[in-house]
Amino acid sequence: MRFAGLKRWGLKRWALAFGILLAGVAGAAQAADRFEVTFAPALHQGPLTGRLVVLVSPTQPKGDHIRPGFYGPPMFGADLEALKPGQAGVLDDSAKAYPLDNLKALPAGDYWVQALVITYGEAHRADGRTVWAPLNLERTDLTVLPGNLYSAPVKVRLDPAQGFDVKLSLDHVETAHPLPDTEWIKRVRIKSKILSDWWGAPMYLSANVLLPKGWAEHPNARYPVALLQSFDPQPFYFSTDPATMKQAESLKAGGLKPGYDVYQSWISDGFPRMLAISIEQPCPFFLEAYSTDSANCGPFGEAITKELIPYLEAKYRGIGKPYARVVEGASTGGWEALNLQLKYPDEFGGAWVFNPDPIDLHHDQLVDAYKDDNAFTMSVAPGIESTQANVTVERSMRRTVEGQSNLSMRELSRWEDVLGSHGRSGGQFEGWNAVHSPVGPDGYPAPLFDIETGKIDHAVAEAWRANGSDLSDYARRNWATLGPKLRGKLNIISGDMDNFYLNLAVYDFEDMLKATAGPDYPARFVYGRPKKGHGWHHKDWAGVAEEMAAQVKANAPAGEDTKQWNY
Repeated sequence: MRFAGLKRWGLKRWALAFGILLAGVAGAAQAADRFEVTFAPALHQGPLTGRLVVLVSPTQPKGDHIRPGFYGPPMFGADLEALKPGQAGVLDDSAKAYPLDNLKALPAGDYWVQALVITYGEAHRADGRTVWAPLNLERTDLTVLPGNLYSAPVKVRLDPAQGFDVKLSLDHVETAHPLPDTEWIKRVRIKSKILSDWWGAPMYLSANVLLPKGWAEHPNARYPVALLQSFDPQPFYFSTDPATMKQAESLKAGGLKPGYDVYQSWISDGFPRMLAISIEQPCPFFLEAYSTDSANCGPFGEAITKELIPYLEAKYRGIGKPYARVVEGASTGGWEALNLQLKYPDEFGGAWVFNPDPIDLHHDQLVDAYKDDNAFTMSVAPGIESTQANVTVERSMRRTVEGQSNLSMRELSRWEDVLGSHGRSGGQFEGWNAVHSPVGPDGYPAPLFDIETGKIDHAVAEAWRANGSDLSDYARRNWATLGPKLRGKLNIISGDMDNFYLNLAVYDFEDMLKATAGPDYPARFVYGRPKKGHGWHHKDWAGVAEEMAAQVKANAPAGEDTKQWNY
């Protein structure tokens, strides 16, 4: 799960301008508060379209970036459309704001101020839509994508009551930072014809391939593939650096061990030899396309299974047969792993699914997408006495493992509201809309709920169900075909106090499976108790890899030479 929320929009399209801002208020004129940005033509060819974000920090930043965050400095956002070099783009009191209500609510004081622009490109898609969205994609936060422009942080005095006009120069550009190959990990990036044709723009898929010990010394050996749906460019956190042992405490709560420990297991005698491959699949609307075909992101499931996997297995000597190809993922990757196993049951020999994003929309976190009216608030539980009618409380989005809420649905939505319009914030809620929703009337993802009010659009929820995004419902509807193909392939693991309430949908999926396939159906559910949160694993990575290898070996058809990868 990846996310990025707090203010009602009340969106007024801000004027981008040749500098003229009209403020017409009956009575006394109010002081104007505004930031003006300009950029040099050497940094960006042609007019600039994107999302302008201004961050205002009371403390001096470390390095050259003020970082946005849920508990970070105030930030303000508005759209730029075709801003020309030398022309001033204006962000004023009409801008979206977080965590404040608006720019006027900023307390007077001395601040470090920085502007950035998340740059958009124009795409003419195969579905006939033309959209503007980030096209210089990397597996990273949208605020630091290659090609983004930003200003140096400057210290200024801001007093909204007196008015201010701060001029900022976008004189820096973000550059790509590709990771190098190492002895053990090879970086792969391929242009996807399927996705490029659909987007009408160059689109790429990437992978990080962890080689088994002895790969070069055994040129005739072919290996099982563990396809990891992971945000980490180091498969299984693999590292040859002993300094990574200091990760032990931070990984302990998740049941994992540090990267150097993984390395020691990986090269040990008797450890199964396999290819561990983490894939990268950023979509212009989100840093992950969820390994599925969708109306807004395009045919990523098709591209991964028809282009990326065959390419990797051929280049790095994978066995290339379904029994020897397993999928794994946690959080976002957990949903992806289960989705691949369900949608392509003949292509994969097993799935290890850890704390997946919502796999049953009766528990889209704490929201029942089919029955609830509002994502931000919920009625008090039946039986609780109240002297008021229709009492509602804020709905939590995240909690500690002890149950304390530390981020609400409304707050996360407000945060995303600042970072992009039309579903382009790169945040978690709008990422789900991009992956699961139909295309909206404006050509961009239709939201499951209104980002200002939280009101749920049940037609969109039903569209999620119809297109197979509710994986529990999809499995139920297709069980006559899926049941025989999934026997012994499903391993679903979750902590009982998942920080994003994702365990609730896992319980729903298990209940569905028992009701549909019977209590003796061979699928495994493992729950971490007590107080096991998001990211909990039942075994460390070496243990998970050994489970995968054991399943591949047990399912190998008669006559298969499994000794070639167990040298």
